[in-house]
Amino acid sequence: MPLVSMKEMLEKANKERYAVGQFNINNLEYVQAILQAAQDEKSPVILGVSEGAAKYMGGFNVVVAMVKATMEAQGTTVPVAIHLDHGSSFEACAKAIHAGFTSVMIDASHDPFEENIAVTSKVVELAHFHGVSVEAELGTVGGQEDDVEGDIIYADTNECKELVERTGIDCLAPALGSVHGPYKGEPNLGFKEMEEINTVAGVPLVLHGGTGIPTKDIQKAISYGTSKINVNTENQIQQTKVVREVLAANPDMIDPRKYLGPSRDAIKDTVIGKMREFGSAGKA
Repeated sequence: MPLVSMKEMLEKANKERYAVGQFNINNLEYVQAILQAAQDEKSPVILGVSEGAAKYMGGFNVVVAMVKATMEAQGTTVPVAIHLDHGSSFEACAKAIHAGFTSVMIDASHDPFEENIAVTSKVVELAHFHGVSVEAELGTVGGQEDDVEGDIIYADTNECKELVERTGIDCLAPALGSVHGPYKGEPNLGFKEMEEINTVAGVPLVLHGGTGIPTKDIQKAISYGTSKINVNTENQIQQTKVVREVLAANPDMIDPRKYLGPSRDAIKDTVIGKMREFGSAGKA
């Protein structure tokens, strides 16, 4: 099956009240594991790619080629989107689009509101011309993403409505208390604000920082229109744990296949658990 945009998969998820997971890829093992999990669970899936991860893997073109080749080799038939996570500029989004990404996020949330509107509108115009979906953000998600750190700033409901209406984005990530990376203490999501934004936004909502959020809160967020949930940290934690265990038990081991292979299985198991939790299993 060819790569698809997020638009249709998120609209279906929004209507049927489940969420599609965005699982960030960091190398080949992540691509293999996430696609295997999606195929086994018959779940749509979004492969998230940060600018830093894309650079590490050799650039946007390498990422697209690797994903397409892996899909062909593994016989992937479920809907798959490649999504630029936290695109920092119009130029970054344009490069991803021209490389074959099927979805992009323009994150101008740190800019003044009118500048966010302007750059997001420009990205939407280019992306929609190429059949690519667009995500935008308002407020500030806490924690660290690549080399960018931020304190939590809640999204404003009226600005969310205006951003959607003036730009034509396909989904919206309103910052409502989630963080990138591990949580320090219990997550405290703004469900009242989420409900208000869901009422006025008219597009599927996105939850960043999905690692560590209790299932009951995940289900509540989905009931308030959250149709995309981003996960990266949990996969990294589980993968690294297995690598450490294997190397500790085999101190003379030097073949990366022998410690990355088991860690790939850990990623797959983690993703399967999330797909079932989000309700996307069986929805492809």
